[in-house]
Order: sequence, then structure tokens, then C-alpha cells
Amino acid sequence: MGKRILLFILTNILVITTITIVFTLLRMAGVDISTYTADGGINYGSLFIISAVIGFTGSFISLALSRFMAKKMMGVKVIDPNNCTGAERAVVEKVHRLSRSAGFMHMPEVGIYHSREVNAFATGPSKKRSLVAVSTGLLQSMDEDAVEGVLAHEVAHISNGDMVTMTLLQGVVNTFVVFFARIAAAIVSRFVQNDAMRIFVHFGAIIVFQILFSILGSIVVMGFSRYREYHADRGGADLAGKDKMTHALKSLQAHVNRVETNQTSMQTLKINNKPSVALLFSSHPPLDERIKRLQAK
Repeated sequence: MGKRILLFILTNILVITTITIVFTLLRMAGVDISTYTADGGINYGSLFIISAVIGFTGSFISLALSRFMAKKMMGVKVIDPNNCTGAERAVVEKVHRLSRSAGFMHMPEVGIYHSREVNAFATGPSKKRSLVAVSTGLLQSMDEDAVEGVLAHEVAHISNGDMVTMTLLQGVVNTFVVFFARIAAAIVSRFVQNDAMRIFVHFGAIIVFQILFSILGSIVVMGFSRYREYHADRGGADLAGKDKMTHALKSLQAHVNRVETNQTSMQTLKINNKPSVALLFSSHPPLDERIKRLQAK
């Protein structure tokens, strides 16, 4: 799940920043569609409503773009289930079998991306429009049971609706990011004497504070992501069997040093990304802890 989370967060920051710029430019042009000031002060009720509109709009746009962005950034080749053979057919059949076991009415897209890392990810706005992708490194390095465990984990993410839940959480985080960024920008702009310059300082401060608060808000999103990993492990165990899921995690642990470092921006989509120095920004809990909890299930 890791890669998709960071990609989702980065897309989200870009989207809400773009929306903010458009809203601000419209206000500067006299098209006041986002009024939250009154008598030189801030109408906090109006500001919160505007913040929620911007925040949830950005979050849902990011969700809608998630599958497309993952394909483009990772170079995923989507497999045609009616025209595939060998390893590709085996992966498709495993994903479809696990998806049917999970009660899916529509089968996810299945893809492969070329990388020596041992990894996989799932993304998409819904079960009907989801994607499960695996690296060539995973297929070359893992045995059939481990591959099935990994795929079961990814299917469990889709079945659990983790991306939708993450979108709602991100919308709440965005709301507070936009809200407090504007309050902070209003405070900063009061120190500027020149009226014309104050407008530009206020605009620049909104963007800076919004990006800063978005990064801080990602701590909450990443924390929730770590929590959902344990649920996906349990879901994967239900679909493929506890032994296969445990075997998959142990196999990932054995290959953890093979995760490529030239795709740092995509680490959140990955099932086995290494814990970073800043644990608060890690999308996945340590594999040791995941194995321990799964064995205790």
C-alpha cells in the first residue's frame, strides 16, 4: 500500500494548491467566490466551510487520478487477461481467484512493472476501477506461495476500501490545512504596511503554509496507513491462508534491501518499504512487527 499513499498525498498537495491559486486569483480579480473576511477580520464559520470544500475536492480528485498516476509513474504494463501466457497469465489468474474469494463483482486490472525490487501495490478509486501491479523482481525472486500471499494482501486493501477511507481522512486533514494556512497567512500579512504588497504577501504565505501544514498533516495519514497494513495482512491471511501470508512477509523481509532507491517518491505504494529514519512519515510498520502480529492472529 505504501507507494500509493505517498503518490496520493503528493497529488493531493498539488491539487489543493492549484485550487487555492485559482480561488485566490479570482478574488484578486474581483470575482469573490470564497469570502471569509468581514470588517477587516475573519469569519471563521465561512472560512471553515470554504476550507472543507477545497479540502475534500482536492482529496476526491486525487482519488480519481490514483490509478492513472500509478500507471504513468511506475510504467505499469496492464495485462490483457484474454491475451497472455506464462507468468503473466499465472499472476492474472491468482488475482482474479483471490478477488472472487473476496466477493468482487468486477476483476481488478492486473499489471507488471519492470524493476529489480521485490514489491507489489494496489490502487484505484473503487473495486470496479482498481489495479494490482507486481514487479518483475518479485516474480523472479519469490516462490508461488509467497507471490500468492503478496497478491492476497493487495486484494485485501481493495476489498477493505482503504483508498476510499484514506480519501475521507485526507479530506479532513486538508480542511484543517487550508483553514489554519489562511489564518496564519492573515497574521503574517498584518505586519506588511503597504496595501499592494500585503496582498502578495498574503497570497504567498497561504501557499507556503498550506504546503508546510500538508506535510505535517501527512503524519496523520501515514499513521493510519500503518494501521491499515495490519488489517490487510489479516485480510490476506483470510484469502490465501495464514501460512502463505506469513511466508510472503518473511520472503519480503529477506529481500527488503532490494527496494530501488531511485523511486523514493513512490515508496508509499509498496508493501515492503524500509522503515525510514523519520518513522512518523513511514507508511508501513516494520516487517518484524507485522509478522509478529499475524502469527498471533
